[in-house]
Amino acid sequence: MKVPISWLKNYINVDENNLDDLLHRLTLAGTEVESVEIQGNWEGVKVGQVIEISKHPNADRLSLVKVNSGDNNAIDVVCGANNLYVNQKIAFAPVGSKLFSPKSNKMETLKKSKIRGVVSNGMVCAEDEIGLGDSHDGIMVLNDNIKPGTPISNIFNVANDNIFEIGLTPNRCDAMSHYGAEIRDK
Repeated sequence: MKVPISWLKNYINVDENNLDDLLHRLTLAGTEVESVEIQGNWEGVKVGQVIEISKHPNADRLSLVKVNSGDNNAIDVVCGANNLYVNQKIAFAPVGSKLFSPKSNKMETLKKSKIRGVVSNGMVCAEDEIGLGDSHDGIMVLNDNIKPGTPISNIFNVANDNIFEIGLTPNRCDAMSHYGAEIRDK
């Protein structure tokens, strides 16, 4: 059964900065969390437009990408996706954006990084990296009509939420719906 944190907040105190504690408490209550799905967790992510693509000098599977993020300045980004092309509209997270990290289970601020000797000033995002799906096969391609610099939150009307997949055993029929059920002997 899928349970969104936004719904749980109506019934229990939830510290979204410490999801591990919540997962532990749910497991102790007999409702084991099998997986966590992140939905719409982003801050600062906007529409970018690919201006130029070139080969990374130190890696066969990486590209150097120049991205227009709406201010007509070219931002240099290292990207490993194989579905990039010039003039493509993409989801772009510049340095300073906040994205959900599955490693730490927290929102983290994107920092400038060096990848195989080349500085990357942001990230071209796949749908799983901004919580809009599970695909990591390539970057998320957006509609060509969208203006670079448009916040992604203006395009996708998705509330930031974490959704838990609860594994239920047959003896927990009280937990088989969001509100539970009262069982009476007749």
